[in-house]
Amino acid sequence: MRGAFTIAAILGAAAAGAAAAAERPAASASLINTEGEPIGTAELHQGPEGTLVRLELDGLAGGEGFHAIHIHQRGDCSDPGEGFQASGGHLNPQGRQHGLLNSQGPDAGDFANIYADARGRVRAELFTPWASLDGAVGARIRDSDGAALVIHEGPDDHESQPIGGAGARIACGVIEGR
Repeated sequence: MRGAFTIAAILGAAAAGAAAAAERPAASASLINTEGEPIGTAELHQGPEGTLVRLELDGLAGGEGFHAIHIHQRGDCSDPGEGFQASGGHLNPQGRQHGLLNSQGPDAGDFANIYADARGRVRAELFTPWASLDGAVGARIRDSDGAALVIHEGPDDHESQPIGGAGARIACGVIEGR
């Protein structure tokens, strides 16, 4: 009888864990370049301590090397020819300074750099403990005006204000719920 109880408890715990995972907020973004052409996707999954972002991009401009990526405050990538300025600045409701290495930072939109190969191919997973889709952890990504993922032509030095010396915005994707 005791073995049956243990199996039932394990099955119940597994079902509860699967239900909790199914209830976690998720979102995605289709990224475009400065010509408005699609270059890939991002999947966002909220966990108990922040948000995981998985990137799959092909044809990212800017050359081989590291590129800055940030969460921006508005879900608007409607101006690709003007460098995605409609997305605003970084997600930063706490008013912190930019930079993972900055003693007054980081802001909620900061990530480590991503790497693109010579063909502009990026496969990466990033995690932020400073923001979540529903605001349960840190800043709220999916608020009334949305948010966007923005990629820059160069790397982020993680200290310089306001964007770490990363240069022009070369890709953008509006974060949308699923």
